[in-house]
Amino acid sequence: MPRRVRTALVAFLATVLGVVAVPATAAQAAGENYVALGDSYSSGVGAGSYDLSTCLRSQKSYAPLWAAAHSVTSFRFPACGGAVTADVLNDQVGALSSSTTLVTITIGGNDAGFADVMSGCRFGSTSSCESAVAGAKAFATSTLPARLDATYAAIRGRAPNARLVVLGYPRLFETGWCGLLAMSSYKRTILNQAADVLDGVIADRAAAAGGTYVDARPFFAGHGVCAASPWIRDVTGVIEAYHPNADGYRYGYLAALTAAIG
Repeated sequence: MPRRVRTALVAFLATVLGVVAVPATAAQAAGENYVALGDSYSSGVGAGSYDLSTCLRSQKSYAPLWAAAHSVTSFRFPACGGAVTADVLNDQVGALSSSTTLVTITIGGNDAGFADVMSGCRFGSTSSCESAVAGAKAFATSTLPARLDATYAAIRGRAPNARLVVLGYPRLFETGWCGLLAMSSYKRTILNQAADVLDGVIADRAAAAGGTYVDARPFFAGHGVCAASPWIRDVTGVIEAYHPNADGYRYGYLAALTAAIG
């Protein structure tokens, strides 16, 4: 049968039967070439079962969980605990290419001094906590935007065909009674407020870069430190302190990402 006749026949049958002929390459196109960038909230610090690198990457983090649940053609995972924006630019964006179709990232918390703020508030006075929080908020609103812009632009340059999905950070604390040795409700409140400021900056710059911002806070609500069923580790986790646990990555971050992009 001549090719033109065969093509016409297929089109006719598709119309009659109410179906659409799908090219053989459509199934391949459905698979994502996914790269997960970012800091410890992407690498999976707090989830356990880490790889042998110094980045504390865990297969229990949201990124490998999402990749396993979807039709992913390829998955690269250079996210690294402790990363700042400069680390993404210097060490991570090399994993991207024009064939990359999806990029996720959490970044900015370490630039704003996450670890120092948390330790200052956990072990220092109320006034030292207030000072640390004020400094972090000032940095987030004045210096961080340009760093985020440069990071997102580099991602766009290396992966021009990819969806950019930027995930924010959860509020870390519930603010009710938490025992005599816990941080005060006031400290926990101002730390949550600082997270809101940071998330607002990240959301704004992600939108400016044409990315999709994923707000993790609603998904972690009721499961912060001091909750009956916490998804955030307390200071007892040492290096894992104030990071999601395995439930936080699965039921918090993964749920948020899935709600945003499927």
